[in-house]
Amino acid sequence: MSDDQGLDTVLGKAMRILHAFAPDDHEVTLAELVRRSGLHKATTHRLAGELVRHRLLDRTEGGYRLSGGLFELGMRASVERSLLELAMPFLQDLYERTHETVHLGVREGHHVVYVAKIGGHRQARAPSRTGGRMSLHCTGIGKALLAHSNPRLRAEVLAGPLPRRTPHTIVAPGLLERQLRAAVEEGVAFEREESALGIACVAAPVLLDGHELAAAISVTGPTTRFRPEQHAAAVRAAAAGLASTIERRRAVSGGS
Repeated sequence: MSDDQGLDTVLGKAMRILHAFAPDDHEVTLAELVRRSGLHKATTHRLAGELVRHRLLDRTEGGYRLSGGLFELGMRASVERSLLELAMPFLQDLYERTHETVHLGVREGHHVVYVAKIGGHRQARAPSRTGGRMSLHCTGIGKALLAHSNPRLRAEVLAGPLPRRTPHTIVAPGLLERQLRAAVEEGVAFEREESALGIACVAAPVLLDGHELAAAISVTGPTTRFRPEQHAAAVRAAAAGLASTIERRRAVSGGS
């Protein structure tokens, strides 16, 4: 298949270039964009120039970097923006109670996407980042989302693969399934050094009308001092408070 057939529409090629940037990249050379995207050099150079003109990329001395125009577009995503506006008071209260890292996340496919992350000078060195994503099976917030997702999705995730991020990552489907059942019964999910060594987490789902999954909230801290069980009630209360707020907003707006 040539570079101009099938999935390689102009938009598809542009998206391949944008998705070639990793979370930690400050800039990427043209040669590296060519390698990561799989596009021809001339195509990559031409489309990167178009993306620069539309403020989706910036030209740098050594190559390209993602532009502020992408951030502006992201902030216009109405669902996540309105969710974040409603959630922020609960996230801030939870941070003030715990002084540990607080997350808000939503499910996208088999991943959790982090909508917000609040942490102070003492925050744990968690691998999460606002706008980033991680697999559902290896994070507390991901397991809280997965536990309350539809049975078909749970079956897909449990069927694997379940990548091992640390020696403690749960990669046995039976054990993960038992943890998901416990998360439903207890109203919280736990992670203990499964996404990164040295951190633990407790998370609760934001359930509308008791069953519709909207998001999940978590608190993460270092295993040297953080005991996730001690914060389970606070996380459940924050998630329930956000759910009630969303339900009231829906009622006022006529369910839209």
